[in-house]
Amino acid sequence: MKRLLTILALTILVGGQSFGQQDPMFTKYMFNSLTFNPAYAGSWDHMTIGLLHRSQWVEIDGAPTTQSLTLHTPLRNERIGLGVSLINDKIGPTNSTSLNLAYAYKIPIGNMKLSIGLQAGMENYNADWTQLETEEGIDFDEAFQIGSNKFLPNFGAGLYLSNDKFYFGVSSPQLVEYDLRESENITTAIWARSARHYYMMAGLAIPLKGKALVFKPSILVKNVGLFKGNSKTESFQNIGAPNEFDLDLSLLFQETLWIGMSFRSAFSAFGSSANSSFDSADIWISYNLKNGMRIGAAYDYPLSDLRTVTSGAFELMLGYEFDYKNDKVVTPRYF
Repeated sequence: MKRLLTILALTILVGGQSFGQQDPMFTKYMFNSLTFNPAYAGSWDHMTIGLLHRSQWVEIDGAPTTQSLTLHTPLRNERIGLGVSLINDKIGPTNSTSLNLAYAYKIPIGNMKLSIGLQAGMENYNADWTQLETEEGIDFDEAFQIGSNKFLPNFGAGLYLSNDKFYFGVSSPQLVEYDLRESENITTAIWARSARHYYMMAGLAIPLKGKALVFKPSILVKNVGLFKGNSKTESFQNIGAPNEFDLDLSLLFQETLWIGMSFRSAFSAFGSSANSSFDSADIWISYNLKNGMRIGAAYDYPLSDLRTVTSGAFELMLGYEFDYKNDKVVTPRYF
């Protein structure tokens, strides 16, 4: 287990130079879309609150654990939406906590609305590399002797086009990339650096028996290094990671019970030599109570070689929906 912790931390240490996603992943991403697209703020006609916890690779020491809290609402001027998101992500000896405020402006286009979103926030990045059990011979490597504790301001942007039966969105929640070294005097060939992530989201709601049974397919695609060639740091112009996608199929019964399954995999990034691989097959369930409360859970079964050392990943979700216009809880939204 100690060796696995070392491997995980080394993956983080090389940061953008490695082939991996840095932003946290969620199986139930459709219930906390505000964490990666600020244009989602106020997309419902009432306030909604969501809390989600994820435990990744549960039997592995130092494996990722992530919590997210989101709140968003439209204002009296229905074209404006506001939101706030809080994310805490811990992987091995590193911990990142970010707080973001989102603003969205909605423009009617036929029977749809185009939302333009901006967000601004702050992230605290903390790393204690002395927690690592290093291999013999590199105990005095300077990269493992200096920790890091940084406050990193950032901003993001997104677009979200939707109506009651369809949505499509693109976004980049953290546009500023940072050097995560504590000291620029470190002269190692590679070092920790944050990488800009890009997201594309889309989905449909297809009534099969009116509101009694609704089929909802959706997809989320994540990319790292789309414009890597423009990086001012030459060492990071070759950054690349497989594009990751989550394909989800779900059924909503009687506007109450939601059951879904999804598949997560990757395909090579533009110009990248990275190998793609299947990641996981997932199942999830959500139940809408009459008082507006929503509870849910998800399980990811690993399809990679990680299945030999872990039984998978788990998520728990809790949410609440308000309707200030009618002074009652409304029918749950599909998106």
